[in-house]
Amino acid sequence: MSHPPILRGLDELRATIAPWQAKGARIGVVPTMGALHDGHLSLVELAKKDCDHVIVTIFVNPMQFNNPDDLESYPRTEHSDAGKLERFDIDVLYVPDGPQMYPEGFASTVTVQGLTDVLCGAHRPGHFDGVATVVAKLFLQTAATDAYFGEKDFQQLQIVRRMARDLDIPIKVHGCPTIREIDGLAMSSRNLLLSDRARVTAPRLYEEMERVAQEIATGTPFSQLQAPAMKRLEDAGYTEVEYFEMRANDDLSLLDAPTRPARLLAAAWLAGVRLIDNIAIEP
Repeated sequence: MSHPPILRGLDELRATIAPWQAKGARIGVVPTMGALHDGHLSLVELAKKDCDHVIVTIFVNPMQFNNPDDLESYPRTEHSDAGKLERFDIDVLYVPDGPQMYPEGFASTVTVQGLTDVLCGAHRPGHFDGVATVVAKLFLQTAATDAYFGEKDFQQLQIVRRMARDLDIPIKVHGCPTIREIDGLAMSSRNLLLSDRARVTAPRLYEEMERVAQEIATGTPFSQLQAPAMKRLEDAGYTEVEYFEMRANDDLSLLDAPTRPARLLAAAWLAGVRLIDNIAIEP
């Protein structure tokens, strides 16, 4: 296997996909910011099973970073990413640069109201406007019929689904299971930034969520579990727990009991790295 063809310009991308569209082919897209891990690759594998052609995109989107230092430190590993994709025989690796995505004079932003002002959105103003804008552009640029996103970023998944529906973009957005390390830590490109010591502590987030989920299953109201769980995480070494909440799957409204399909969602800082996770809570 050789590295997948790398395209950087929109014109060459459109020239490549035009024959696929003419044949009515099913085109899958896996949008990423690079630093690919097994979670990303599981999305590529699903896309390959479903679709006639698969495009993986890599673009570290400046619009969704609130902190310039965070943008600067984000891992950029294009060469190794291309190597990881070899065994999947994808059709295109699309790697646009900043001016390609946001040319001079760019002045449009996609905003999804209602889902973006809670959870991560409450702590990262404008972040999801950046996500919705770049994903809308990638959907339109790739002309994909199917898109694949991990459930680890559950709020992002719901925002992307709402955005595509509201804007009548003819694409099916697939939510795919979170892939975890053997110790339970959700795979993330940010895990590369953890020190060895922090990496040992990191799985405590998932362990605490599992513990709370078990107590919810016995009928204990979440309001009685939230504060003690956050305290245990801070005692374990997390410096700040931004949120630890149970919310409804569909509209992300707060719940104290799983009266409908729900998610336990958390974001916390460990040794300067922001980690997020979520698990399903059945009614």
